[in-house]
Amino acid sequence: MSEFTVGDADFLLDGRPVRVLSGALHYFRVHEEQWGHRLALLRAMGLNCVETYVPWNLHEPRPGEVRDVAAVGRFLDAAHAAGLWAIVRPGPYICAEWENGGLPHWVTGESGRRARTRDAGFLARVEGWFGRLLPEVVSRQVDRGGPVILVQVENEYGSYGSDARYLERLAQVLREAGVTVPLCTSDGPEGQMLSGGSVPGVLATVNFGSHAREAFGALRRFRSWGPLMCMEFWCGWFDHWGGEHVVREAGDAARVLREILECGASVNLYMAHGGTSFGGWAGANRGGGARHEGPLEPDVTSYDYDAPIDEYGRPTEKFWRFREVLAGFAEGPLPQPPPAPAVLGAAAGVVLSGWAALDGVVEAWGGPEVGGPVPPTFEELDVDRGVVRYVVDVPGPRGAYPLVARGVRDLAVVYVDGVRAGVLGEGEDTLGVPVAGHARVELWVESLGRVNYGPRGGEAKGITGGLLHERQFLHGVRARGLRLDALESVADVDAVAVRALPGDGSRGLYRGAVEVRGAGDARLELPGWGRGFVWVNGFALGRYWSVGPQRSLYVPGPVLREGGNEVWLLELDGAPVEVGGSLVLRPV
Repeated sequence: MSEFTVGDADFLLDGRPVRVLSGALHYFRVHEEQWGHRLALLRAMGLNCVETYVPWNLHEPRPGEVRDVAAVGRFLDAAHAAGLWAIVRPGPYICAEWENGGLPHWVTGESGRRARTRDAGFLARVEGWFGRLLPEVVSRQVDRGGPVILVQVENEYGSYGSDARYLERLAQVLREAGVTVPLCTSDGPEGQMLSGGSVPGVLATVNFGSHAREAFGALRRFRSWGPLMCMEFWCGWFDHWGGEHVVREAGDAARVLREILECGASVNLYMAHGGTSFGGWAGANRGGGARHEGPLEPDVTSYDYDAPIDEYGRPTEKFWRFREVLAGFAEGPLPQPPPAPAVLGAAAGVVLSGWAALDGVVEAWGGPEVGGPVPPTFEELDVDRGVVRYVVDVPGPRGAYPLVARGVRDLAVVYVDGVRAGVLGEGEDTLGVPVAGHARVELWVESLGRVNYGPRGGEAKGITGGLLHERQFLHGVRARGLRLDALESVADVDAVAVRALPGDGSRGLYRGAVEVRGAGDARLELPGWGRGFVWVNGFALGRYWSVGPQRSLYVPGPVLREGGNEVWLLELDGAPVEVGGSLVLRPV
């Protein structure tokens, strides 16, 4: 057991000055059987610590339904076994380009603008969650023989709000739960962010991607005591669907890392290894510049982040450049990287053998149909990730008028009397073809990820402003939601009627199999497929989308097995007419 404390200018381990050289690695974005390999790569790069967020919505998808919170403890144990300290950032808000910034949809649905404030109802939810989570952290603190040296209060709160009493209460909750290691906050190096996000007596750290001396100067002007630390050194960046793949030159990132260390500061590489937002958990951002009020920009499934360790767990040029810099600050020779994991022995095609119509999938696995005068939101239907089928009747007889879906979030495929009539979304809320009554209208609305950063966080999904025909609201809307986690087990495969392949690229659930010889890390290529989600042996790989820039999905080796493997695709837009040979597993 050791004592880790914050001194006037240094971190202290049993009274001896130490520098924290950390790397972000999210346990929830890496297959558990690969944690050890990725943590060993952090050590080989020259790091002595790992940092992770904890996504509340992953572990409590419904109120009181807590799933595998013990994974946090198992990851911390793995970090300890790898010889690393650990920094835990439990939120409750984490950003992380993660669905809703880690806040459960049911929390923001009931709290609205009161989320992330001192509101008693919101704090009661947080305290209930922390009561389940924090025992996994408290028992693994460094003063109890574990790896945890720092715990963060909230996350970049100064970029969002200024409720000092809320932050102080969170710090108090952490202490009351038994957190004895130092607490910290992290914010951008601007005065309003540091003042809005800090807590008196708690170490303040800064996040940035360049200009280290200027950032630390701003921190020192705000807070004169405590060790300097960059809690997030953005050494890469993330991608949006429909955008360009973002790359940061390795030499430039290494130069800034050296500048940070030459300032005498500690650092956390964000990301050291990004991994993958499996299961459709990728979030979204709002464009429009610094105000983040512009168009929705959904995040891709890959969280490669152009990190020094890529999505597949391979050292990149950035890894070696960082290792060279960090070696100069290490207390001894650095270990060599561990052997690479096994890769798929040979390419293998997926053979599709059956299909179920989307209506049938919703009937089999969707929630109950809800009727009412106005369209219910995803939150009201208890849908976190997935789709909602809205049905409304246009009364008749009446003339052909525009159909308008106000406040669509995020994408609606519209059918009129069973015929596809168009796609609606933000900024495109009017159907291009007028609709005459009597007609049955279906709108299949997909959430592309809840906003994870900025003032639009927690906004509702679905048809949030009503349905209109000409200027008249259409009432009597029926809605039924399909959550993605309803398809995460192949045990109930017979719950939906599976038919022969349609041959016309229809939407729906496609089922198939792939024979594997030499199971190992692979990527699934999907040429010609539109937009949807994939499961392999019940493991949810995440969203694919033909708009790019991501063109394949990572399949971790532990997901595959020798011989037959089951593959499901939930296609929401349009499949290739000829599906044979359109899905291929290839070695990474």
